[in-house]
Amino acid sequence: MPFVKVEEVAQKAFDYVIIGGGTAGLTAAARLSEDQSITVLVLEAGPVENLGDPKVDIPAQFGQMLGNPQYDWVFMTAKQKHANNNQFLWGRGKGLGGSSLINFLGWVKPPAADIDAIEKLGNPGWNWADYQKYSQRSETAHLPAQEQMEKYSHTYTAEFGGKSGPVQTSIPPHVHSIDKLFQPTMVNVGLKKIDDPYGGDITGTWITSSTVDPKTWTRSYAANAYLLPNLHRPNLSVVTSALVSRINLKEARKGSDLQVATSVDFLNGGITHTVLVGKEAILCAGAIKSPQILELSGIGQPEILSKIGVDLVIDLPGVGENVQEHTVVSMPHELAPNAVHETFDLLRDPAYFLKAKELHAQGKGMLRSGVSSAAYFPLSATKWAELESWIERLEADVSARQENGQLAPGLEEQFRIQIDALRDDTIPDCEILCFPGLNSRRVIPEPSKSYVSPMVLLNHPFSRGTIHAESKDPAAPPLIDPHYFESDFDLEILVQQMKFVRSLKDIEPWKSGVLCEVAPGVDCTSDEDLRDFVKNNLSSSWHTIGSCSMLPREKRGVVDPQLKVYGTTNLRIADLSIIPLHIAAHTQATAYVIGEKVADIIKRRRHNL
Repeated sequence: MPFVKVEEVAQKAFDYVIIGGGTAGLTAAARLSEDQSITVLVLEAGPVENLGDPKVDIPAQFGQMLGNPQYDWVFMTAKQKHANNNQFLWGRGKGLGGSSLINFLGWVKPPAADIDAIEKLGNPGWNWADYQKYSQRSETAHLPAQEQMEKYSHTYTAEFGGKSGPVQTSIPPHVHSIDKLFQPTMVNVGLKKIDDPYGGDITGTWITSSTVDPKTWTRSYAANAYLLPNLHRPNLSVVTSALVSRINLKEARKGSDLQVATSVDFLNGGITHTVLVGKEAILCAGAIKSPQILELSGIGQPEILSKIGVDLVIDLPGVGENVQEHTVVSMPHELAPNAVHETFDLLRDPAYFLKAKELHAQGKGMLRSGVSSAAYFPLSATKWAELESWIERLEADVSARQENGQLAPGLEEQFRIQIDALRDDTIPDCEILCFPGLNSRRVIPEPSKSYVSPMVLLNHPFSRGTIHAESKDPAAPPLIDPHYFESDFDLEILVQQMKFVRSLKDIEPWKSGVLCEVAPGVDCTSDEDLRDFVKNNLSSSWHTIGSCSMLPREKRGVVDPQLKVYGTTNLRIADLSIIPLHIAAHTQATAYVIGEKVADIIKRRRHNL
């Protein structure tokens, strides 16, 4: 059994020490341990108890885990001066599987152009064709069942989905009345209907899959997809409640500029233990914790390390920089009473919820559901009259800041790619996710009513944030400062999307199917009102990237295209922190791609391929 006691690993050597048993970490562990000649150890800071928990396994309960410290690390941002000084929850999954343990199940692949942009930034091999190969390796895509086809005429093809991967993806049943309301409306407002959004073209309106196994209607995530089926492997070991505090490095050889990772320290029960690194250490702690662990290990900006009392080992100014995050604003609407909708609102009734659990045990009922309707579209589709003038202002600002030395190295290239994308109507800048129920922290639902909540997302932010350690204590959270709306353009994009949602009141079938907008509501009329609503009601999408960016070192890169940390011989990072420029997609599928790819990179190196 891979779950081992601390005493069985302390002072022992393992070929590959994986720091973080999350989405990418468990993927890498499973793939590397296929080779019985090597040993793999996973150090996971969260508990083991969440395995098999019904709140995790039964799909439609995802909201119950956010903010609950049993399942969520409950990170909070610094106060955001451009968002009315508010702080925001950045939830992250606590336990084996990481955030695939608690996410909203969405299986979304980005547009091909967004992945190809990563290659353009100096990363050969990180392109759409490569992405698709690893994504298909990670999943088994299930087409809609006959029951679903009878309720909603799905037009998905089998062309782009994986056929035999560990993660099971399917189209969730049971909320198709909302799909029938939203999808035709998007077509009638001028968006293209996408039959299969998994081939690199997502610009249009479509039904998204969820990471739900249609054989059991349970969550399919990294722990039960990649880890549990491989428990029998004698070369795979896992220690839980193991909070990594430091990666220990020494000169590769006397006088060398390179460092080699020799061991990893971790806390368990308040005691520090050490495991030895035989071949490589692979940091998979996520976009929040990975930069913190690097800094605690002496890798980062000298000023940051000096403040927390850590000796500098490798001067790497990109650590904890270039942070980008998707933000989302929900606009709940009350559904017209003349139609019957089985939305998530029903689950607030304890009697209904109990019955739904009984039905789920039979493979039926509401708890099998996820969020299924999405639309991705260019900003031009909002009919924003001032769009071109805003883009011109952006261009002028980037040029001026570059000339004045106010842009960090490499940022100009990123911004130019983003600006070009704004002018390309094949690349989606905007997203509406149609939540089948009330999604709001401030609106109190009325028991007799049903709701639908269009959620508008900012997918290509121009603001850049930071994540840095504030102390030497590995249990203390890092300082998370996303710099929300430091670029005013980010706020304006959300406002224009909200106005687009409001325009749907004149479009059928939304016009007949929706009674009224509940929030922001009739009192929120001007653009300034909408801007203020966004600042007080936005949420993170928990899609953070960039804090350990894969870029050339001189452009504030932290890892090279082989995911190796600059200045080291055997330390890699494999999680969403390495993505240097944000993608128009929910990030779960991409995290699996990174885990699959790092294992392949290491295997090729081992066999000199």
